[in-house]
Amino acid sequence: SKNGVYVDSVWPWSTGYDGSADKCGHGTSMASTMAAPRNNLGQPVGVAYNANLVTYRAASNVVLDGYHEQNGVKIAFTELGNNTSVKIISMSMGHIFSVGKIEDGVKYAYSKGKLIFCAGGTSTSFTNFVGVIFPAWMPETQAITGVKENTSNQRCDVCHSGAEIDFTYQMERASGNSIPVLSYYNAQTDYVGGSSVATASTAGIAALVWAKNPSWTRDQVLNKMRQSATYYPTPNSDYGYGNINVLQAVQ
Repeated sequence: SKNGVYVDSVWPWSTGYDGSADKCGHGTSMASTMAAPRNNLGQPVGVAYNANLVTYRAASNVVLDGYHEQNGVKIAFTELGNNTSVKIISMSMGHIFSVGKIEDGVKYAYSKGKLIFCAGGTSTSFTNFVGVIFPAWMPETQAITGVKENTSNQRCDVCHSGAEIDFTYQMERASGNSIPVLSYYNAQTDYVGGSSVATASTAGIAALVWAKNPSWTRDQVLNKMRQSATYYPTPNSDYGYGNINVLQAVQ
């Protein structure tokens, strides 16, 4: 199902949601990475291609610096928290500063048993020293970043790392070549990278593990993911448990 909880206005007193349609393409690419169905159209297939996907358009772009963006994200987390059919929440947006109302929304969804994945941060290679961004640094979330092919401790060119990272995902080829994912133009593909894609992919892995073990709790799913990862049982200081062996995680 598609939902829209963003008010497209610079004025805090404005009301009226702007619809569920993605206008920047980022969310569509993340949904594609996570859960795009199998097809014979030459289009990308998501990690958890059989998942039931619930999407929320809560902001105008990935930097949550506007009043209505922050409000929209809080509403989205609250509604997802109240949706008993939702087990996993993935958000590849954030801010370099903490935002109280978003924090409240994340904590509420967490209190409802949701497994929450957030992007550790993506920027230029000149600014990725910032470290893990909000809300990925919150203990209620799993912070994800991207690493280069065949490594678990070399962050991708535009990815952030740090002590708060929980898992990594190989999402940049050593050669730098790109793989297409769905864009917001119907039946067309585009290129996207960074910790955003790593986060969506890891949320897809969590869906595979939970689908294999539907009676499990959030903590059981998380423990299985950790046990199937590179650095278990001792997390790396900048890359957490590292890359998840998906086959191992679903066995």
